[in-house]
Amino acid sequence: MDLKVYINDVGKRAKRAASSMAAIDSATKDRAFLAMADAVRANADAIKRENAKDLEAGRNNGLSDALIDRLTVDDSGIEKIAKAISEIAAQTDPVGEITDMVRRPSGIEVGRMRVPIGVVGIIYESRPNVTADAAALCLKAGNACILRGGREAFHSNMILAKVLRDAGTQSGLPENAIQLIEVTDRETVTLLAQAVGLVDVIIPRGGEGLIRAVVDAAKIPVIKHFDGICHTYVDAEADTDMAISICFNAKVQRPGVCNAMETLLVHRDAAQRVLPPLFAKYRKAGVELRGDQTTRAIDSDVLPATDADWKTEYLDLILSVKVVESIDDAMDHIRTYGSAHTDAIVTNNVFTARRFVREVDSSSVMVNASTRFSDGGEYGLGAEIGISTDKLHARGPMGAAELTTYKWVVYGEGTIRT
Repeated sequence: MDLKVYINDVGKRAKRAASSMAAIDSATKDRAFLAMADAVRANADAIKRENAKDLEAGRNNGLSDALIDRLTVDDSGIEKIAKAISEIAAQTDPVGEITDMVRRPSGIEVGRMRVPIGVVGIIYESRPNVTADAAALCLKAGNACILRGGREAFHSNMILAKVLRDAGTQSGLPENAIQLIEVTDRETVTLLAQAVGLVDVIIPRGGEGLIRAVVDAAKIPVIKHFDGICHTYVDAEADTDMAISICFNAKVQRPGVCNAMETLLVHRDAAQRVLPPLFAKYRKAGVELRGDQTTRAIDSDVLPATDADWKTEYLDLILSVKVVESIDDAMDHIRTYGSAHTDAIVTNNVFTARRFVREVDSSSVMVNASTRFSDGGEYGLGAEIGISTDKLHARGPMGAAELTTYKWVVYGEGTIRT
C-alpha cells in the first residue's frame, strides 16, 4: 500500500464530508448521537470480543496494569461510552452561535459566529473510549474527523468506529464524517500531521513520545499537552483529614491517567501531622514513595528522590513528596517542574487559596479538590477531545465549543463607508 496515497484519499473524503457536516442542523446531529449511543449498547458483545483480542495482545506484550486498565472496555466501559455520547447530544450546539454583537458608530452591527474548524485529526493511544468521545465531539461541532488510534487498541477502535459510522450514516450524517486509519504503520502519523490543505488541526493524545513525534513532524496546527505532572500543595492551614482524603484520591483512584497527582508538596508546618497517616494509607494501597531529605527525616522508609523524579509523569503507583518552606517555595517548584496541566492547593485560608489560583499558571487550578476532577465530563463538557496545556485557541479540557473557531459577521442597512 502507498501510504501517502492512502492518507491523501482519506483526507479528501474528510474534506468533502466536512463541507456537508457544517450545514447539518442540530436536530439531525443529536438524533445521530442518540442512535450511536443505542448502537454501542446493542453491539456490546461484539465490542467486548474485539477488545478481548487487544487485551490478550497487550498482556502478551507486557503492558503495565495501568495501561491494561486504560485499554479495557467492559460492560461498565460500554455504558460510559454510550452515556458520554448521549450527554453530547443533550448539549447546546455551539455552531452558529453569535456573540459580542455590537452596533458601531457607522451603523453596522458586528459580532462573531462560531463555525466548525473543518477536518480534525486525532492521534491517540491505549484508550478505545477516545474513538467515541472524539468522533461525537467533532461531529457536534460540525467537523469531520480522522481517527488514528494506537496498535494496542486496533481491534477495539475498528469495531467502535464501524458502529458509530454506520449509526451516523443511517441517521443522515455524511458517510465519511468519521474515518479511522486502518493501518498501524507509524508513517501514517507523520503523513496525517503533514496533510496540509486536507486536515485543519491535529490533536495528539498519549505519551510524551507520541506527542513530540507529532509536533516535530507537523506542518499543520497542533493542540497538545506533553505531560500531566500534576501537583497538590498542602498548606500550613490545611485541614488534616481533608488533605489526607484529597491527596490519597489524587494519586490512587486511577494512577494511570494524566490528571493523577505525581508530586505532593507539603508545608513544613503541616508535614508532621499529614504525612505519617497519609503514608500509611499509601503503602497499604501499594504506592512507592520517593521524597526529599526532609520527607525522609520524617519517614526513613521513603526512597530518596532525584531531580528526575520531580519532572517525571509516572502514570503508576509512584509518588514524589517534598516538604516546602512556604507557598512561594511550592509555587516555585510548580513553575520549575510542572507541565501546566493541573495543580491543586489544600487550605482553609481563603487569601492563600486566592493567591495560588492567581499565580499558578496551569490550565486547571483547584482549591480543596482532587486533581482527578480535571476532566471534560466532570467540567460539564459531556466528554473531552483532550486536554490542552497550550495558551492559544484552547486550554484545559476541550469539549465541542473548543472544536470550533469563529468568523466575523457584519449586518448593515445599506450602510456604506464614508
